[in-house]
Amino acid sequence: MDAKTRTLIAAALVLGIAAGPAVAHAAPAGRTPAASSVPAPPGSASIVATPPNAKALEKAIAGLGAEHGDATAALVRVGGTSGSWQGSSGVADIRSGREAIEEGRFRAGSVTKVFTAAVVLQLAAEGRVELDRPVEDHLPGLFPASFERPVTVRQLLNHTSGIRAADGPGDSFEAQWEHRFDVTDPRQQIANALAKGPEFTAGEAQHYLNINYTILGVLIEKLTGTTYERAVSERVLRPLGLRDTSFPGRFQTRIPGPHNRGYQALTRADGSRELRDVTVWNSSDRWAAGDMISTTADLERFTVALFDGRIVPKALLKETMFAVPAVKDFKSGKPAQLTAGFSRIVLPDGTETWGKTGGRHGYNTAIGGTLDGSRTVVYSVNSTDAKGEGMNPVALAVVLAAFAK
Repeated sequence: MDAKTRTLIAAALVLGIAAGPAVAHAAPAGRTPAASSVPAPPGSASIVATPPNAKALEKAIAGLGAEHGDATAALVRVGGTSGSWQGSSGVADIRSGREAIEEGRFRAGSVTKVFTAAVVLQLAAEGRVELDRPVEDHLPGLFPASFERPVTVRQLLNHTSGIRAADGPGDSFEAQWEHRFDVTDPRQQIANALAKGPEFTAGEAQHYLNINYTILGVLIEKLTGTTYERAVSERVLRPLGLRDTSFPGRFQTRIPGPHNRGYQALTRADGSRELRDVTVWNSSDRWAAGDMISTTADLERFTVALFDGRIVPKALLKETMFAVPAVKDFKSGKPAQLTAGFSRIVLPDGTETWGKTGGRHGYNTAIGGTLDGSRTVVYSVNSTDAKGEGMNPVALAVVLAAFAK
């Protein structure tokens, strides 16, 4: 694969994508990961017919740790009907050099949006909300008069609402670091964003912004009569047995249970490299758009159940999560690629995949796969620049290896 192709895939994966039993474990940093694959059932005909390429996956996560330039650890699960592979590499923390915790919890970032979208779509399937009706039918008085065209629920889901981003501390790491313990009220974020007026007319372009899912979190609370966190727990986490998935809420700053610590690489005044521990952080500013904590095992189970139609009916999935609106991206002018929670990615060999990435300082996460369930991918990479412009090289290598023949 040439550099241009890798760059195009990476650019798409930043917004979008990127299940099977555990069968192998990769070694900690400094050693070669050892792994094996479970073969596909005899006579199976699927989009991805070959078992996961163990050698490519081992290579993708080899040698991670404090001295690696891009990541200190990685946890990976590749599954589906064509076979499965599981591996981990790196260290749990750079001080002790302990081996990475394979079942460790992590901040899943914007993968949270898929859970939020799933609950909204469940409510739609139950007839409690109509996707093409104005949001204001359920949240009266929310939008100021500057929004001349009503914003629908579907437009929040697929980021075509035209709502601007809420103000924050700034995009730089240091600005966010200074405010890492701030407690954010989602309703104040919404009021701040809507007061700015629309960025474009609803339904005419696509702009990926957290504010859309912050409003969906409030909508879920209105429709269910309970908190967003409880609604997701009762409708998704408990039925699927996702016991290691949780939502921090407004005041929790630590990751509960066993976890690998996250780091941000910085350059000191003398030119030396610092890995600053960013594990402890208040994520209330992301809420329904990105504050979930989970594990690769839980996310794999969720991904398989979702694609199987066990969370949202398949017909509804087809018209929302697996349907890209016919508009242009607001910033690039290129055709939209985002859906209601997912993104469509076509790999170099023509394989069509759907998935979602997430990034919080210290942690890059993704879930995704093929529609027929022949291949699923879940990873958590402890990136040392998780909110950087491009895709983490280790994460990209994992995705490409997961679909390698």
